[in-house]
Amino acid sequence: MNEDETALDLAFKASEKVFQYYDRKNIDFLLLCTQSPDYYMPTSACILQDKLELRTDIGALDFNLGCSGYIYGLALSKGLISSKIAKNILLITSETYSKHIYPKDRSNRTIFGDGAAATIIEKSKENGIFEFSLGTNGKGYKNLIVLNGGLKYRYDPNAEEIKDNSGNIRTNNNLYMNGPEIFNFTIEAVPKVVKDVLGKNRTTIDELDYIIFHQVNKYILEYLRKITKIPKEKFCINLLHTGNTVSSTIPIAIKDCLINNKIRKENKILILGFGIGYSWGATIIKI
Repeated sequence: MNEDETALDLAFKASEKVFQYYDRKNIDFLLLCTQSPDYYMPTSACILQDKLELRTDIGALDFNLGCSGYIYGLALSKGLISSKIAKNILLITSETYSKHIYPKDRSNRTIFGDGAAATIIEKSKENGIFEFSLGTNGKGYKNLIVLNGGLKYRYDPNAEEIKDNSGNIRTNNNLYMNGPEIFNFTIEAVPKVVKDVLGKNRTTIDELDYIIFHQVNKYILEYLRKITKIPKEKFCINLLHTGNTVSSTIPIAIKDCLINNKIRKENKILILGFGIGYSWGATIIKI
C-alpha cells in the first residue's frame, strides 16, 4: 500500500476485483466496515457508491467495528436479505491501521497490516449463513484505543511521547494496546463463543470441515486452538504475508484457504472474530 492510499482506496480496489466476475448492476446494498474512514462526514460508503458507479436506488452505510467486523457484516447482510430490504449485498472490510500507529511503536508495527476484502452476499433458497453468536463488553474499551482525534479529545499536534517498559514509544494520537489485557479477554471470550455458536447450530467441531478465527497473532491462535480442542489440520493460521488486517483477516483467510484447497465448495466453516471494543462474534457458513 502506498503511503497516501486510504481505506476508501483499498475498498475501491477490492470491489473492482469482485466486479470482474460479478455484475455491479445487481448490487442493491453496500456495507463498509472500517475504523479508518477518510472523513468523519460524509459516510465513506456513499463516496464508494459513486466511485464504483453503482445504482443510486441502493442503501449504503459504514459501520465502525474492528476484528469482529466481518462477522457483524454477515449478520447485517443476512438481516437485510431476510427482511426483504435487499437481495444482493456488497460487504467490504477495509483498514489502514498503519496510519494509527506511531513510527516508534515497534510492538504494534510488527503486528498490524493494512488490507481490504470485498464479499458478495446473495439471496438464495439454500441457507449459506447459519446462526450467529454475538457479544459486547465495553468495559474493556480503554485497552485498545486511539484516545485523541475524536470530538471528546481532539488531535493534539503537540502530544507528548509516551514510553512503555519495553521501550516502545507512542502518543495519545496513536493506537494504544494493552497486550496482556487483550490476551486475557481473548482466552476468556473465545471458548465461550465457540461453545455457544456450536450449540445454536446444533453441531460439533467434528462435524465441521474447517475453522477460521480472526488472525490476531500466531501465539494466541495456537493457544486458542489448544484450549478449544480444535485439530491442527482443521485450523487456519495465515499471518505470514499479511499480518493482522483487523476486519479483513477472515475473508482474506477464506480466499487463501480456497486457493490452497484447504476448503472446498459445500464445506461448512466456523468463522469467529474478536477484539477492539470489546466485541466478538461467530457463525457458520457453507462455502
